[in-house]
Amino acid sequence: MSQDIINLALEPRTITGKSVKHLRNAGKIPAVIHDHGRPSIVVEVDALALKKVYSQAGKHHPLNITADGKTYTAMIKSVEFEPRHNRLNHVVFNAVSADQMVEAEIPIEPKYSEGNEASPAEKAGLIVLNNIEVVEVEALPKDLPDVIYYDAEKLIEVGDHMSVADLMTPPKVSIKTESSQVIATVYEPSALAAANDAAGGGEEEVLVEDSGSEDTNAPNKESGKEE
Repeated sequence: MSQDIINLALEPRTITGKSVKHLRNAGKIPAVIHDHGRPSIVVEVDALALKKVYSQAGKHHPLNITADGKTYTAMIKSVEFEPRHNRLNHVVFNAVSADQMVEAEIPIEPKYSEGNEASPAEKAGLIVLNNIEVVEVEALPKDLPDVIYYDAEKLIEVGDHMSVADLMTPPKVSIKTESSQVIATVYEPSALAAANDAAGGGEEEVLVEDSGSEDTNAPNKESGKEE
C-alpha cells in the first residue's frame, strides 16, 4: 500500500444553501467534515486542488486536511458532480483515527506476468469484460491499499472468470464485498456480436447489461449531502 502523504488545505465557510453557487463561480467547492459525532464543520476548498487530490486519493487513501488551524486525518466519504459537465460540486470528508477500522472502496486491476500487457485470452483474440471496478474493504487507515490485483494470467479460455475470492488481498485487509461476485469474464467476440444483433443495440449496451456495472461517466450524486 502507498504511504504517500496527501495534504489538502480547507477554509472555514459561512456561505450555505443556494448561495454556494457563488462559491463555485469563484473556483471554490463547498465541503463538510464529519468528526466522530461532533457537529459537522462546513468548509470550502479550491476546486483545482480538490480535483487533484480526488484523482490521487479517491475514497481509499487517507488525507491530511487542515481547517481553521486544526489538522485532521480524513477520508473522502462522498462526492457530488455537476450534471452537465461532470465536475466536482460538493464533497464530504470523514475524520478518522489511526487506530480506527475504516471502510473504503478500493480499485481492482489485472496483474500480468513481467513483460505482458494482456491476458492469454486477450492475446488469443478473446474479450475480457469487467463486471466491477472496486471492492469494499475494511482496514486501519495505514493499511489501506491503493489497488487490489487479480491474476489475469489465469484468464485463458471462453468462460474463464475471476471472482472477489481470487483477489490478491494484502495482509490486514478484510474484503467486505461478496466473495462470489464475478470480477471479469472471458467471452468469444462472435458471441458478443450475436448478442448485440439480437438486442438491436451497439456493443456498449451489451457490455453494460452483461457486466451489471454502472456507467462511470454518468453524473454521480450521493445522498447525505450537506451544504
